[in-house]
Parts: sequence; C-alpha cells; structure tokens
Amino acid sequence: MSKSLVYQNALLYELVMIALYGRHYWARYRSVVGLIQKGWSVVELCCGPGVLFDRYLKGIGVSYTGIDVNPRFVARVNRCGGRGLVWDLHEDRPLPEADAVVMQASLYQFLPDDASHVVRRMLASARRRVVIAEPVRNLSDARVPMLSALARRQTDPGLGARPLRFTGPTLDAFFADLGLRPTRSFLTPGGREQVVVSTSSRGPSATVPDRRTGSLISATSGQPRCPHSTLASLPTGIRCPCRWSNPRSRPRLPGMNSRRGGSSPG
Repeated sequence: MSKSLVYQNALLYELVMIALYGRHYWARYRSVVGLIQKGWSVVELCCGPGVLFDRYLKGIGVSYTGIDVNPRFVARVNRCGGRGLVWDLHEDRPLPEADAVVMQASLYQFLPDDASHVVRRMLASARRRVVIAEPVRNLSDARVPMLSALARRQTDPGLGARPLRFTGPTLDAFFADLGLRPTRSFLTPGGREQVVVSTSSRGPSATVPDRRTGSLISATSGQPRCPHSTLASLPTGIRCPCRWSNPRSRPRLPGMNSRRGGSSPG
C-alpha cells in the first residue's frame, strides 16, 4: 500500500508539519522533552524521522530507540545516532523496555480497534513513565480549506488512511475506559495537542483491563487485581474489604489454574 508523499521524505515531512502547526511546532516537542530526565532510556513509537531525538533528546544523554513502520525514517534515526527499528505496531508483540515510552500525534492511527492495546503495551514496557501527546484540535477539521485538505491527505504512513480522530472529551473518555488515571494532562501551546502522562504500570497496584474479558488485571503479572487499586491508596495497614483482597475468595477468570493462579495451557 502506497504511503502519503510526506512519509517518503524526512525534509518534506518536517516542512509539512511546520506548515500545519505554525509557530507552535517546536513547542509541541518541548512539552514532551520536559517530561524526560537526563540519562533515561526512551522508546518512541511512530517516531517518524526522529526529530524529537535529533533536536532535543540527544542533547540530554538519553538512550533512544525509535520505532516506525517507515524504513526511510528508521534509517535516519540510525544515522543520527539512535537505535531505529522497523516495526508495525499492529503486530501483537511486547515493546522494548525503557524508562519512558513516548508517542506523539499517532494514537489515532490505531483507532478504532487497536489503540487501547497499544497503550497497554506501552504501560507494560515503561519502567517509569508513559507520555502520549495526541491532537485534539484536529487540522483535518480546520476552517482553512488548504490546511484541512493537506492534513486529511497526508496521514497515511503506508498502512491505509485513518479518518478517525480524538477530541479532548473523547481522549479523556478513552483513558477512563482503560481504567487509568493520568498523573498529568495538559494542552501544548496553541491547544492542538493534549499531553497525557501516566506512571509506569510496574507499580504493585497498577492495573489494566484484560483484553479478552475486560476484568482488571495486574499490568505486569496478568493476575486479577482489586478494582479499587486504581483509586487512591488505602492507609498503611488497612486492606480493602472487597473480596479481591482475599485470594481464596477472589473470582477467577476463565482459564485460570486453580492451584497457581496462572493461565491453563491452551
């Protein structure tokens, strides 16, 4: 499947993005960079030509891995000194581990079916932080006809056009449906993108919905978790009174081994 023209050349890609975002183009990167600490390892999904790394993260000594479906963009990441991987995120496999896992202006590419699973994989691979910056004032709906047409036609990285977009309320609802409460959520300068920050899912109380059953499970072990573990922590020494706190009375998901709590072999 042929990709949009802007995905075939790194310079053209950046020029089009500058035209679309105008004077706020660089601020959208700075909003993300401010959430990354010096010396961290970073995995960026749908990294494009690696602008975030080349212009910003390289200067603070991060260990960077950029993932994209576009071989030309991945080759540029490698030439800039990062680690680039050609990877179709629709493939259901674990992501590389890193202190921070980042995605900028790309989650809509996985609507309607795969977006939630991509976020779960990000949470499972992040040791410290997940950062998702997503357009909520979409250029494809802009009142300027030329900008609107450009945004609609140049969003195919080679896997087919993606017409669906988030708005502020639908993005908030998306994370609420996942059972996640972001630690931070704010708009970038100009208000076009919303940055959502979540702590790593490796904490003892971190949960995500099971993709098959919808029940809450530990993001790291895959075991059932108390539904209240996504809420504020209980005082020290106080256990949640619900039946999930007692392993013997905890409801079991289909396929759970009765002795060890693990999945039964298929």
